[in-house]
Amino acid sequence: MKFVAYERTKQGTGASRRLRNAAKVPGIVYGAGTPTMIELDHNALFFALKKEAFHSSLLEMELGGKTQTVLLRDYSMHAFKPIVMHVDFQRIDEKTTLRKRVPLHFVNEEISEAVKTDKCVINKAMSEIEIECLATKLPEHITIDLADMKKGDTIHARDLKLDEGIKLVRHGRTNITIVSAVAPRVEAEEVEADATAAVAAAAPVAEAKGKAPAKEKQNKK
Repeated sequence: MKFVAYERTKQGTGASRRLRNAAKVPGIVYGAGTPTMIELDHNALFFALKKEAFHSSLLEMELGGKTQTVLLRDYSMHAFKPIVMHVDFQRIDEKTTLRKRVPLHFVNEEISEAVKTDKCVINKAMSEIEIECLATKLPEHITIDLADMKKGDTIHARDLKLDEGIKLVRHGRTNITIVSAVAPRVEAEEVEADATAAVAAAAPVAEAKGKAPAKEKQNKK
């Protein structure tokens, strides 16, 4: 994705307020050189932030007639208004190594045996995952194929097939669940109902057995 930024010279709270009043967003681009203060068109940035790729892929920023490769690093929004307050970008080159959370895309859920035959619920425990790689190898997303999932199956982070040079950031965790095929709730409710019915059916029998000795004693009188 490509966007246009403009260099700004004035800093401070007052300068930033004037920018926002003029429908501009103050920002900064850092890394691989001297940090540069920038400004962007608010509406263009606001709608760009709604796109998944703007958050997870390398971007082309045109600044001063030159194009730089950057990555969105952070942004802040107004507490209750749909206004972008500030944005940070990082310059990227072929040597830049980074850690980044990338979105997970799940495909073929509807044709899996778990869903098509067993009517399971596909429980997606994660929607994104953190990876470490060279910036030039950063994927926009990671695709997880659910076509072979069966009832009771679970896919863990260790099961992901990542491109060479990309590794998961586990933060000490060894068994990270990403998605599982859970038996439908209706089935669980039926089992519970059957158990309840069995208990209810057994209750009169137990009650009758408890009363038998009392009747016997009454007859003897």
